[in-house]
Amino acid sequence: MGKLSGKIAIVTGSDSGIGQAMVRAFAREGASVVITWRSDEENAQQTAEQIRQAGGRCLVCQLDVTDPASVRALFQRVEAELGVPDILVNNAGIGQDKPFTELSYEEFDRILRTNLYGPYLCTREYVLRREAAGGGGKLLNVTSVHDTIPSPNSVAYGAAKGGLLTMTRSLALELAPLRINVNALAPGLIRTPMTQARTDDPATREQELPNIPWHRPGRPEEVAELALYLVSEAADYVTGQGFVIDGGLQMNWGQGA
Repeated sequence: MGKLSGKIAIVTGSDSGIGQAMVRAFAREGASVVITWRSDEENAQQTAEQIRQAGGRCLVCQLDVTDPASVRALFQRVEAELGVPDILVNNAGIGQDKPFTELSYEEFDRILRTNLYGPYLCTREYVLRREAAGGGGKLLNVTSVHDTIPSPNSVAYGAAKGGLLTMTRSLALELAPLRINVNALAPGLIRTPMTQARTDDPATREQELPNIPWHRPGRPEEVAELALYLVSEAADYVTGQGFVIDGGLQMNWGQGA
């Protein structure tokens, strides 16, 4: 019996990177997983095929987390084909690397809608269904070390991730009577398609890696193992917390001041 045997798990943005590693880990431990994609259907289908070949059960769905109708349709399909989801991981997100004064309203709005409104919309659909099912469940929000640590050229991203951490804590209190655990997972520099250009560039590595005590980027599989614990029954007494996985980056912040 796997750690998630019999569970149904939705992971948004699971066609690549951290989300992809999560659905693989969850499926390995017996969960039926929902792989969502916004623009990369090919990678999502390849991930699904790998899971099925390993004996896992999965569903592939297109999802735009900024669109309430798309979110509602996803949850309706999951409930009809698999059942009421036990686990929701709000992982889908987009980055930012632009000075504040050059950031247009439309760009700011897009980042907030994806990184903060998206988790709100998905969480609302999830909680309504868990409440109707009698409660229980695991909700995990993927934030970032920048939910706490400020970074230049990332005002909208930091605002969204900081807001998501506070939303996590508020929901943990509000949903405790339903016995829904709510936690946040904050990765540091993880080698994913979104960060590949940075982690592949020698000059960037020379500049950034000395700030990480482990002197390397993390791997998506390492983040997935922490997520696996947080959505499992082993974490039943854990709620309202933010878990950092960053090779010690946060501990090194401000050294030399």
